[in-house]
Amino acid sequence: MLVPDEIAGPSLLADLPSQEHLRRTQISLSILIPVFNERHLVAASIARVLSLKSNLISRLELIVVDDCSTDGSRELLQQIAGADPRVRLYRHAQNQGKGSALRTAISHAHGDVCIVHDADMEYNPADIPGLLVPFIEEGADAVFGSRYLSAPYRRVLMHRHTRINKLLTKISNWFTDLDLSDLETCYKAIKTPLLKSIPIRSNDFRFEVEIAFKLAKRRARVFEVPIRYLPRTYEEGKKIRTKDGILAIASMLRHWIIDDIYQNDQYGANMLVDLQYARRFNNWMADTIRPYVGDRVLEIGAGIGALTNQFIPRDLYVASDVNADYLNYLNSYSIGKPYLRILELDAMNPEHFGRLKERFDTVLMINVLEHLSEADLAMQNLHAALERQGRAIVLVPQDQGLYGSLDQALDHKVRYSAEQLQNCMERAGFKVEYMLDFNRVSRPAWYLNGKVLRRRHLSPVQIKILELMMPAVRRIDRLLPWNGTSLIAIGRKE
Repeated sequence: MLVPDEIAGPSLLADLPSQEHLRRTQISLSILIPVFNERHLVAASIARVLSLKSNLISRLELIVVDDCSTDGSRELLQQIAGADPRVRLYRHAQNQGKGSALRTAISHAHGDVCIVHDADMEYNPADIPGLLVPFIEEGADAVFGSRYLSAPYRRVLMHRHTRINKLLTKISNWFTDLDLSDLETCYKAIKTPLLKSIPIRSNDFRFEVEIAFKLAKRRARVFEVPIRYLPRTYEEGKKIRTKDGILAIASMLRHWIIDDIYQNDQYGANMLVDLQYARRFNNWMADTIRPYVGDRVLEIGAGIGALTNQFIPRDLYVASDVNADYLNYLNSYSIGKPYLRILELDAMNPEHFGRLKERFDTVLMINVLEHLSEADLAMQNLHAALERQGRAIVLVPQDQGLYGSLDQALDHKVRYSAEQLQNCMERAGFKVEYMLDFNRVSRPAWYLNGKVLRRRHLSPVQIKILELMMPAVRRIDRLLPWNGTSLIAIGRKE
């Protein structure tokens, strides 16, 4: 499809926000400090953090979690917190470990970015401003401070300890496909909304592995910055031991296999992400609707971009959602893609569509309509966003007889029949050109899980089996004698 120059040119994008407009020049910073029996170092360590000065930091807060210290650290921390309002102190009644302390600290963080700082003196807070630069200049989601990247100088470290760290990093890189140089670094700076949306299960030093693996699975933009490091010996109180390295490898296997990367929320994110990471399934879906997709596309409910990355680049592609976690990911994903714009867009809010009137030749609404209480209003908004002869491509779950516990977990209001979907689109002014059955093969499994077993989550094993069988599934699906699990309608605006 040819697009006139005056439509396809910069004016088409000028009034739509890009990631460039979202970048900050300053960052409010939450420093997370877990403490356990560090009476001789914690006061000096916190004092160094409080003396931190940088034009990049707009506000500084220290969230200190005393993990049931018994050596007098608690009393020192109470004095420090009482003397400086930037320090907030929380205490565990039982010693639980670094990961647990950080989980508590994360829940109380309010800054734009969180960074972990140990209570000892091994890391220098003067390096923290350097970790903030990639957030401002590159739109980073996370920045790791590396003890091994080249720098003007570095302290010569303990050889065996360094070899073990590098071995763990190499094993981690193989599983995550991140090319990190220092997995076990303390200095991990992460955007706070992203960090809060990740479930942290580890109570001990396995936090380092867990967060790296989950950032990788969330496809976060991770950067590294060289930092200084002053190691202490075991005689001086170093807590990590050889067994922690063994536990780290076991943790890598666990987090490689299990996709536990989103907190439970009202959007059913855990199950949706399982489906969106089913790459071959999404390729099949995209190939099915690809012939009907034009050059100027609005996608409603883009999620983590499982379909977005199938259809870009385009003259204009606007990916939208209402989930803040998904929008944060999409904004990072849009960096370096001038044709891609990200919007928070409620399909039932006509005001959100005011500046989008008649700008698109295609609107995609995939697995969204069934969530909405006012489907007719949403369809009218889609109609308004399309130019004349533009197409709406709508995919919904099919057949109310299949409605069960899985639909309830996903907050589906209804499963549609072909007649219901066609009537909904025609009431908004669309002429339905095609109605396609999609995904017949999964109907028996959906019935078994949702109607018979009353499960509220799809089995990851079932999803992986479907992925492995996908080449055969695509060939036989149309031959199966029942309706598909989903229904795809293609309607044209007349």
